[in-house]
Amino acid sequence: IEGHRVIREGVHPVKVATGEMCQNRIIFKQLIMRGAIDVVQVDACRLGGLNELLAVLLMAAKYQLPVCPHAGGVGLCEYVQHASMIDYLCIAGTREGRVIEFVDHLHEHFVDPCVIQNAAYMPPQAPGFSIEMKAASLAQYQFKPR
Repeated sequence: IEGHRVIREGVHPVKVATGEMCQNRIIFKQLIMRGAIDVVQVDACRLGGLNELLAVLLMAAKYQLPVCPHAGGVGLCEYVQHASMIDYLCIAGTREGRVIEFVDHLHEHFVDPCVIQNAAYMPPQAPGFSIEMKAASLAQYQFKPR
C-alpha cells in the first residue's frame, strides 16, 4: 500500500490506476484511505464474487474515484460488462472517466459473448452474467488425467 502511495506521489499529476491484484474490499479501502490510488482497476473474478465487487464500487463512488475494470482473462470481458453497467445505472450514474479493458480473444467459447460496436460494449441481451461456456468448449478443454 505504501509503495503505491509513494509511486502516486512520485508521478503526480499522472493518475495511478491499480487494484487488479486485490482480493477483497479491505485492500481497496487501504489503497483509498492512504491516498495510493486515482482509478480503481478492479478484477471482478479475483475479488471473489459480486457482493465484494459491489462493496468496492460503492466505496469508489463515496470517494469519487472512477472504476475501470480489468478484463484480460478468459470470459472476463463477458463478466465485467455487467459490473460497469451496474456502476453506471445504480451507483455512479456517469460514464465520465470510465473505460473497460477489452481483449479480443476466446469469445467464441461463450454462449452469449460480449459485443462491441463503435468502441463500446453493447448491453447483454440474455439474463445472467454472460459467462456460460459452450458445451463443446468445455468438453474439448476438460482436464483428462493420463
